Parts: sequence; C-alpha cells; structure tokens
Amino acid sequence: MGGNYEKSVYNQLMEVMDKLNTMEADQKRSRREIRSLTSEVDSLRQENTVLREEVSALKEKNRVLEEKNARLEKENQLLRDDNERMKRHLNNDSSNSSIPPSQEQKGKSPNQYNGRQKTGRRAGAQPGHKGHSLTRKEVEEKIRNGLYRHRVEEIGDPGKAYVTRYRLDLEIRPVATEIRIYADENGKFQIPPQLRAEVTYGETVRAIVAFLYSEGVVANDRICTLINSISGDSLGLSTGSVYEFCRKFSAACARQKAILEEELLNAREICTDATVIKTNGKQSYIRNFSTEKNVVYYSSEKKDLETLERFRILKEFTGTFIHDHETALYHFGTGHGECNVHLGRYLQKNTEETQNQWSRNLRSFLYGMNEARKKRKEAGYRNFEASKIESYEKRYDELIEQGLKENTETKGRVAKKEEKALLNRLKKYKENHLLFLKDFDIHYSNNMSEKDLRICKNRQKMAGGFRTEAGREMYCDIISCIETIKRRGLNIYQSIIGLMADTPVI
Repeated sequence: MGGNYEKSVYNQLMEVMDKLNTMEADQKRSRREIRSLTSEVDSLRQENTVLREEVSALKEKNRVLEEKNARLEKENQLLRDDNERMKRHLNNDSSNSSIPPSQEQKGKSPNQYNGRQKTGRRAGAQPGHKGHSLTRKEVEEKIRNGLYRHRVEEIGDPGKAYVTRYRLDLEIRPVATEIRIYADENGKFQIPPQLRAEVTYGETVRAIVAFLYSEGVVANDRICTLINSISGDSLGLSTGSVYEFCRKFSAACARQKAILEEELLNAREICTDATVIKTNGKQSYIRNFSTEKNVVYYSSEKKDLETLERFRILKEFTGTFIHDHETALYHFGTGHGECNVHLGRYLQKNTEETQNQWSRNLRSFLYGMNEARKKRKEAGYRNFEASKIESYEKRYDELIEQGLKENTETKGRVAKKEEKALLNRLKKYKENHLLFLKDFDIHYSNNMSEKDLRICKNRQKMAGGFRTEAGREMYCDIISCIETIKRRGLNIYQSIIGLMADTPVI
C-alpha cells in the first residue's frame, strides 16, 4: 500500500516536471516571439518617424508651392490689367488725347544715360574744345531775325573808322495792356473768366514766378521783392498773387503729370527713392520715380506698405524697380535690382570697422564687373555670355563664403552682428544685386533717382520745409513737370507758359 502511494506521488511529480518543462519551452518560444515582435515594433516606429518627417516635408513643400502659386496668380492678374491698359493706350493720339502730334510716331528712342566716370583730366575745357561763347556773326544773325533789338552806342569820333563790339543785355519795362471788351448784339459784355478782375498779370510775370518758385527755390516774399524791384517798384505784386499763380500752375502740372504716369508705366525699368522732408515741423517724405525721359514726384506721410499701395505706379507697373533695398517695394512690379553704389558704401564701412578683406574684395569686384559691362555695352552687346555670368556668380559666392569665415573672427559684438546681417542680405538678394549683369538696360544703381531728389533737399535747406500738406503736394506736381522738361532739353520758360495755357508741351 505504501509502495503504491510513493509510486503514485512519483508519477504525479514526473507529470508536473513534464508540464514544467513544456511550460518552460513554451515560455522560451514566447520570449523569442516577444523579442521578435519588439524588434519589429521598433522597426515600425522608426519607419513611422521617417514617414512623419516625409509628410511634414511634403506639407512644407506644398505650403511653399501654394504661396508661389498665389504670388504668380497675383502677378498674372497684374499683367492682364496692364495688357488692358496698354490696349487702351495704343489707341491714343493727338485727336483723342493730349499727346502732341510730334510724339505720335511709333517706337521709343534708345536710352542715352550718361554714366560719368573720372578720367584723370583737369577740370574745365579740354585742349581743342571750341567753347560756347557767342560770336559777332551769331549776334548779327539774331539781330536780322528779330531776336535781338538793335541799338548803337558810339565811343570816339563818329567820322572815323571803327570796330564793332556787342554787349548783350535784357531790357525790362512794365507793360500795361488795355483789353477792350465790346458789348455783343444784346448789349452784354462777355468777359473771359481769366479777366474777371479789373487788373490781372500777364503770362510773362506768371511764368517768371513759377520758374523762381520751382527751379530757383525762391520764397514767395523774395519773389515779390525781385519782380517788383526790376519793374521799378511799379507792379505791386503781392505774396497772395504769387501763391495763386503757383496754385494754378500746379493744377496745370497735375493734369500733365497723369500723362507722365502713363509713360512711366510703359517703361521696362524705373529707379525710385525717397527723401525726408519737413511739413509743419513734422517728418514726411517725397518719393520719385525716374526714367531717362521722365521723373514724377509724390508726397506721403509714411513709407510703409499701406502708404506705398496708394501710388498708382507701384500698383500697376509690370517692369523692374531699382531701389535702395526697400523690402516693402518687393511687393510690387515683376523684377527688382538693388543699388550697388549704396552696397559699396556698406562694404566700405564694414572694411573700415572690421579690417576684413572680403568686403574690400567684393567692393572692387562689383566695380570691376560694372566697368566690364560698360566696355561690352560700348562694343554693341546687350548682355554677357552665360559662361561669363556663371564665373561672376561663382566668384561672388566665394567672396560671401570668405566673409562668413572671417566673420567668426570679427572683433566687436556690434560690428560682428552688422557684418553677419550684411552677408545674409548679400546671400539672399544675390540675384537682385547682380541683375545688371544679365540685362545691360538695367542700371547698376539708382543714382539717377537720387540726383532727382536733390532739388527737394535744396528746398528743405532754403525754406526749411513746407507749412501744409497741400503746399507739399503742389510742389511735387510742379517739379514733376519742370524736372521732366529739363530732362528732355526743352526751354523751361516757354514750357511754363505752354503749361499755364494747358498746351501739351511734354
């Protein structure tokens, strides 16, 4: 009985041990499966991470493409609007617009921008220069043509032989023209609007006032003093009359300014800049848009994007703007060139502050590229060969990389920060700084626009600014016409008379 019990217990123990062995084997298999599954899960997690990064990159790429598409749609709409405007403009002539008949010929004259450079010669007339002094023959020809009134003054004995000398001068005398207006068949007097007052001033006085105000930058009271003085203090011109002349002349110029805007919109490239001016003691701005034949001025209180969007030329122009790195202007037009003369000044400043070579080398490199372009342009080419442009761009990139390396050793926190910002700008706006290489019609700088703003700075120095916004607007309308007249080589005085009579002279 005892033996059977022990045998039974032994058999049960063996069964338990067999089960344990089986369970241990199963556990080992389970562990191997768990390790395999864990490895597979890790692999899937890694794959999931990669896929998530790819999805994120695709989303970013899609966002960039959507922004680009929106920009292209906006540009396409701008081009459509410009095409419609051009079709309307092509139908204009002297019969249905204020375009003078002399400008009805199709086509545009070539640009003749005079980019002066130092020659090393002394100032003044050069050997062989004929000079511009009037000769006796020219004076006598003008006398015969009635351009000069001839008067004889004798020195010595009239009965003897003589030699002739001419002295040219102006003879100024007040003239009172009596205008008799006779009654019509009904006994009424049809008095023209410009003759409502019993005494008015003629076109000569008005033109001189407008000339002195705009080109001469003379204050109203000094204009009165000058004209009254040369008339022998007999005209009695007042500052109120001077202002009224200028106001009416400004209105005539504003009408002509609309025509200049149309011509600017037809240009391939426009240089633009802005300068600070004072209005009633507060800071304001005058901005100009310049081409080889036209220049238009506008005034504004600010330079921000909201203000710029009010300018018609910015909203509708489809060509290239040349400016001084005004990032707000990149919202307009279809192309942008950066002023490399301004850039040269920044590079010179960086060289002086950091003593780094890259900025000195880049400044010389830009100047050299411009000189090479001038010579190639003089030879009749309109651009560089593609291989030459590629070599220029490669050298430009090398100098930027040199600058980034030198910047790590630059001393001075501010100098280092400003140098790094300049390098980032040069890298980001590379195409805009080198745009002049790919199209010789694109200017190297916007110096033309800056020169056109000097007259505004002269007025600021002479008069201290403007008293009202209306006066500032009036001034911009007037100098838009005056500066364009000068640019086209027209007679300023005669053109002012024509503008006052609403005759198209530009």
